[in-house]
Formats: sequence, C-alpha cells, structure tokens
Amino acid sequence: MEVTKMAEELKAQATAPVAEKAPEVAPKEARPQGERPHGPRPQGNRPHGDRPHGKGPRGDRRPRAEEPKEYEETVVEINRIAKTVKGGRRMRFSALVVIGNKKGKYGFGTGKAAEVPDAIKKALEAAKRNTFELHIVKGGTLAHEIIGKFGACSVFLKPAPEGTGIIAGGPVRAILELAGIRNVTSKVYGSRAPINIIRATHNGLSNLKSYKAVQALRAKAE
Repeated sequence: MEVTKMAEELKAQATAPVAEKAPEVAPKEARPQGERPHGPRPQGNRPHGDRPHGKGPRGDRRPRAEEPKEYEETVVEINRIAKTVKGGRRMRFSALVVIGNKKGKYGFGTGKAAEVPDAIKKALEAAKRNTFELHIVKGGTLAHEIIGKFGACSVFLKPAPEGTGIIAGGPVRAILELAGIRNVTSKVYGSRAPINIIRATHNGLSNLKSYKAVQALRAKAE
C-alpha cells in the first residue's frame, strides 16, 4: 500500500509542469559622471549645434566696444552717371564726401564706381589722403572775413558771435561743421555745383591769417 502511494507521488511530480526560473540580472555598474556610454568624446570633432552655452567663441556673445572714429564723415552728393555705349547705357555713380574731426582738421574727396557703397568708400579714402588744418579762434569762429574762390563760384565767410550757429547752405555747412566751426555766416555767389562750393570754401579757409601772421606782415611793411 505504501509502495503504491509513493509510486503515485513520484508519477505526479514527474507529470507536474516545471516553473521556469527567472534569469538573474546583474546589477548595473555606476557610470562615472561626465563619461558617455561609448567612451569620452574626442576633442576637436564636436558636432554642429552641440556646444555648451556661455563657453567658447560662439557661446560668449558679449557686444564688442566700438573703436572711436578718427574722422566723422558726411555724404554731400551722390550723382548718377550714364554713358551710352554700343550695347546700351552703362550706369555709374559718383560720390562727394567731407570728413573732419571737429577740432580743426577736415578733408574732402570724390569717388566713382558701379555701385553707390563702392563710390562712397573710394571717396572716403580720397578724403583721408586730402586733409587740411584750420585755426579756430575763441568762440568757435573764424579770425576774420574772407572770400574763397574757385572757378565761377565764390563763397563769402564772416565771423559771428557766440550763439549764432552756422548760417550756410548744404556743402558749406558740411565742411564748416566737420572742421569744428560753430559760429559763422556765409553766402554763395556764382556756380552752385557742390564740388565747386566745397573747393571755394576750402580756398577761403586756407587763406585765413592768424594774429601772429598779420603782426609779422605789418612789421615787414613798416
């Protein structure tokens, strides 16, 4: 009887389904901070757009301090030039520019090019090569009255008291302001071409005499 029970138990154990044992999972090793799964990233081959903010040349977007300009410039005139050739009309541009540091130094120049920015750039380069010095007396005005002439244009310049300002037209005002003169009155006679007016104004400013120069001339005359 007992043998029969033992045989039945062994038979039941043999026919019972065997429970599958779950595989043991090894614990993950702690990865050091700063390392990537496939090793450290090689320096120098950083992919585009993956740059830390605030570091490197692109991350640091601080505004650069502007360097002070040696001269201030004013574009007096831009003229369009049309030349008729076999294939049609060829367009070019000429620019007239006046520069100055408002401390007695000024200059002017012209430039021609197929585009306006190039013409202005050439005129600025010519003006920087063509600079002049001017003696400004007390009150930011001229030493005496003067008439400047160039071709068919004459420019009359007269000193003015403090607070008068610059009473002058466009080209004359541009060259007087950038030269540093604050009080003067003027009148243009004859040709109204801007380049002629500027050259006549320069002729008058260059012929101004200082107090010491007049004294020396009077001493020689005596």
